[in-house]
Amino acid sequence: MTQFQFDEASYFGRVSAVDTSTVRIRVDDIDQLRTLQVNRLVAIRSSKPGQNLVGIVQRIVRTGVGSAMIRDELGEEGEEQRTEENSVRVALVGTIIGRTGDERSVFRRTLESVPEIDAKCTKIEGEQLSEFMRVVSRAASSGKESMCLGKYTLDEQADAFIDGNRFFQRHAVIVGSTGSGKSWTTATLLGQASLLKSASGILFDLHGEYSEIVTAGVDHCRVAGSGDLGESGGESILFTPYWMLSYELLSGLLIDRSDQNAPNQAMLIAKIVTELKKEYLEAGGHSDILANFTLDSPVPFRLTDLIERLEQLDTEMVSGARANSEKQGPYFGKLTRLVGRIKGRAADRRVGFMYAAPEHSTKIEWLAEQATKLMAPGSVKIIDCSEVPSDLVPMVIGTICRLVLAVQQWTPKELRHPIALICEEAHLYIPARAQEDESGGAVTSVFGRIAKEGRKYGVGLVIISQRPSEVSRTVLSQCNNFVAMRLTNAEDQAVIRRLLPDSLGGFADLLPILDTGEAVMVGDACLLPSRIRIAEPPMKPASGTIEFWDEWQRVDAKVDIASAVHSLRCQRMIVPE
Repeated sequence: MTQFQFDEASYFGRVSAVDTSTVRIRVDDIDQLRTLQVNRLVAIRSSKPGQNLVGIVQRIVRTGVGSAMIRDELGEEGEEQRTEENSVRVALVGTIIGRTGDERSVFRRTLESVPEIDAKCTKIEGEQLSEFMRVVSRAASSGKESMCLGKYTLDEQADAFIDGNRFFQRHAVIVGSTGSGKSWTTATLLGQASLLKSASGILFDLHGEYSEIVTAGVDHCRVAGSGDLGESGGESILFTPYWMLSYELLSGLLIDRSDQNAPNQAMLIAKIVTELKKEYLEAGGHSDILANFTLDSPVPFRLTDLIERLEQLDTEMVSGARANSEKQGPYFGKLTRLVGRIKGRAADRRVGFMYAAPEHSTKIEWLAEQATKLMAPGSVKIIDCSEVPSDLVPMVIGTICRLVLAVQQWTPKELRHPIALICEEAHLYIPARAQEDESGGAVTSVFGRIAKEGRKYGVGLVIISQRPSEVSRTVLSQCNNFVAMRLTNAEDQAVIRRLLPDSLGGFADLLPILDTGEAVMVGDACLLPSRIRIAEPPMKPASGTIEFWDEWQRVDAKVDIASAVHSLRCQRMIVPE
C-alpha cells in the first residue's frame, strides 16, 4: 500500500473553530468522545484536494451548556434534559499529501492550508496508523527492510516505523534513567541492524553487558587486558598502540602539565617522534608516505627509541668555553621526571593494550588490518571495554573513533560505506565540561568533529546516556533524533523539553512517568513525536536489575568472593570451574 487513505469509518467529529496552529472539533456522539485519548493522532480533511491535515489531540472537554424542556407531541412540557457541548482541541503538526498512480504519499511538517469549518475529522489508529507512520518514516514498500523499534503505546496494534536513514545520518541520542530500558532499546537497535547484509557499526560496551548477544551479523572483540600481553592479537583481541594517538593525546598522556619543564618536554617529544617516524619510513622505503607525512600521521615508532633519546639529552654534556672542558647540555636534568613517567607508563600492565601491543603492530600494514577488522561491512562490532582502566576509557574510544573518521575521510566517495558509532555511557567520555586530565579535552573534540562533519563522510553517531545534561552540548546540538525514556532529573528533562515545539511541549510531561521500556521518540527520523513501547530484543543484554529483596530472602544464597578477589588481582574476569 503506497497511499494513505482517509478512513471515513473512523469519523468522530467536525471542525468548529480554527486558529493559527490549533483546531477545535465538535463531537456530537458521546461514545466517540470516550474513545479519544490525549496525544493520539487525528486527520482532518483539508480544503485542498488530495490533502489531509494531521494533528495531535491536546485536550478533551465535556461541558454542559444549559438545559431544555422536552415537549411531547401535544406540546405539553415533559422532563428537563441537560444539553452538552463536547469538544476536542487539536494541535496541527503537518500535512499528508496523496499522490496518483504508483507514487507514494508524502508527509510534510508544514501547514499548506487550514481546514474549513465543518470539515470531517477521523482518528488514525490500527493498520491505518502503521501505514501512516510508514509514510512519515519513508519506509520502503519495495521489499527492503524497514526500521521498527516496537509498537505505539496508545495503539499496540500499530508498528512504530522510523526512518533508518535519517536516524543514523542525523545522529541520535538514547537517554533514560538507570533501569528505564536503554540497554533493551540498544539491543533492539542492534537486532534490527544485524539483519541487514552490509550493516557496519561499532558499539562501545563499557560493562560487558552485551556479551550475551551472539547472533549472525554481530561480532565481538575486546580491548586487550593484562592477561593478553604477548598475544598475537587475534580476531577477538584489540590493541590501540601509542603511535596511533594524535600528538595532542600522546603528549597529554606522557607529559605532566604541572612540571615547569612541560613546554620544553612537549617540544622535544614532537621533534623526536617526527624524527623516529621519518627514520621508520626511510628504512622501509615508503617514499610516497615520507613526502607527505605529518606529526599526527599514524606511523609506527618504538617507545624504547624515544626513551633512549630523551635519556641521552637528559645526561648530555657539551663542549665548554675552555678547551677540553665540558658543561651540562641545555636539557641536562630537565627530562628526568619525563623519562621516569614514560617508563612507569610502559611498565603498567593495565595499559598493555597501548604499550605492549604485539610485534606485528609495528609493521606498516597492521593499521589497515586493524581498520578492516573494525569497519568491514557485514556486521556490527561490539567492543568490550570493561577491562580498560576508567581513566583511559576516553583515550581508547577517542582513538578508535578518530581512526574511523580519518579512514572514511580519505576513502573515495564512491567507495565510502557508512558506519555507525554507538557510544554507551557517553557522559563518561564526552562530558559537558572537558576534564583537565591526560586527554586535555582532545577526546571531546574528536566527537565534536564527528557530530559536525561525520554525516559528510558516512559516520553516524548514537549517544546513549542516563545523564543527557552531562553530555557535551556541542555533540547534543548536532543530534537530531532523541529516544527519551523515563527521566526523573529536572535538568535532564529540560534538555529534552527544549527539543520540542511549544505546541507539543506536553510530551515532555510524560518523561517522569514513562514505564520501563517505554520511550518518547522525537526527531527527523520520526517527524511526529511518538510514544513507543520498545519491542523485546531477540537477545537481551546482561543488564537486568538484581531483585534485592527477593535475593535477600533466599536460603541457599551462594557467593564466591575469593574468586572475585583473584580476578581483581589478575585484572581479568576468571570464572571458577
